[in-house]
Amino acid sequence: MEVRANNTNFLEWKGDALAIGLFEDATELTGELASLDEKLGGILKEIITEEEFKAKAGSSIFIRVPGASPIKKLLVIGLGAIQNITLETLRKAAATAARNAKKQKCKTLAISFPYGEHDAEGVTQALAEGVQLALYQDNRFKSEPETKETQVEEIDLLGLADNEAAIIKANQICSGVFLARQLVAAPANELTPVTMAEIAQEIASTHNLELEILEQEDCEKLGMGAFLGVAKASDLPPKFIHLTYKPQATPRQKLAIIGKGLTFDSGGLNIKGAGSGIETMKIDMGGAAATLGAAKAIGQLKPDVEVHFISAATENMISGHAMHPGDILKASNGKTIEVNNTDAEGRLTLADALVFADKLGVDAIVDLATLTGACVVALGNDIAGLFTPSDDLASELEKAAQGAGEKIWRMPMEDKYFEGLKSGIADMKNTGPRAGGSITAALFLKQFVKDTVDWAHLDIAGTVWADKENGYNSPGATGFGVRTLVHWVLSK
Repeated sequence: MEVRANNTNFLEWKGDALAIGLFEDATELTGELASLDEKLGGILKEIITEEEFKAKAGSSIFIRVPGASPIKKLLVIGLGAIQNITLETLRKAAATAARNAKKQKCKTLAISFPYGEHDAEGVTQALAEGVQLALYQDNRFKSEPETKETQVEEIDLLGLADNEAAIIKANQICSGVFLARQLVAAPANELTPVTMAEIAQEIASTHNLELEILEQEDCEKLGMGAFLGVAKASDLPPKFIHLTYKPQATPRQKLAIIGKGLTFDSGGLNIKGAGSGIETMKIDMGGAAATLGAAKAIGQLKPDVEVHFISAATENMISGHAMHPGDILKASNGKTIEVNNTDAEGRLTLADALVFADKLGVDAIVDLATLTGACVVALGNDIAGLFTPSDDLASELEKAAQGAGEKIWRMPMEDKYFEGLKSGIADMKNTGPRAGGSITAALFLKQFVKDTVDWAHLDIAGTVWADKENGYNSPGATGFGVRTLVHWVLSK
């Protein structure tokens, strides 16, 4: 699929489908829209009236254009109230147009949306992201991967010429999202800690990043007892992945992004039972997927900040070597942890990853993890939980998420809740009471960040997978987090 920007007037464009945007309560046709309606014999005004189309955000209608018209179909996309128009509105409207074009078996599509006072560069990027994210397909594991459906092959963004750089930027960011989607969607027999390390190597080679892979012996020397306690039940070796992007000039800041990398989570000896969703636990490396996806995008965008991308990758399995409930593990900062639930393993791997990042002398650390069901209960499947003691970092991430079109919500870091994690025989337990489970998980992680002032934890348990079509996400892996991370890095 090729996305282009040009200044062709929609009255002159020729192709399969033309998508125009209308604002809510402003569906009277004036100016060029009136000219288009006249050119089409009044069919546009007629269908708007017949369908009682109000142009609410997300709504759409389509018209088959009769006769020898230069366009075969007209798509009318609702943009909502004019005062509420945002880049995210336009991104989702572009996604709606692209999906409709595909359903109508159109190979070529033009989009012409009014965009108010937004700058043309930002609009171009948003539209290019929307169509690509909506039309993404993953047929890797089908015996006949080449779909017989008509694909949208060419998309023209009308009235936006001279913004080709914005399309390139959208392509680079989307490439990271697509990688994250592929990683999350891949089954555990295809995506292992070993293959994750290989993918990191490919990113490093292709985009000129530095790569360090710590093997089990390396992790033992560093005292990563929490990470290795989880890893020892698996027949597959753990891989501690450390990718580094460095700009050519002296970096303005140094950042670290950490992703939870459990390529499969059985629950360990506290095995996930029937109805627990164990068959979906290939997604438990969604944080690592976002981290590697962001690394791929950042390697292409080349900002003037240094970024470390880290994941302690392993499986949480069951064997004669498995950690037991009641075991005591020692993390690489010397903290001891009583394991009262082997299914709270992600925070154990993150503990040693946080200690590692904390020693790098970075200005800020952000970790992402499919960490708790409690966060899903609190915020549902569309919103990630943000936990941080830093108001400044919280503001940065909230702004980045808003720009990316991903939803996060700041949750409290109630220090007194750490009482629920206290152990009689170790420094802490790895789980606390059921109430406030996502908060106590974040407080657990906080114990492993000592020297970095700005640290934030994103609980993305509900957001990495969509059960139904939602915005520009089709059912399946969403690639959540990549765009927020990229926006955050670029804002530094």
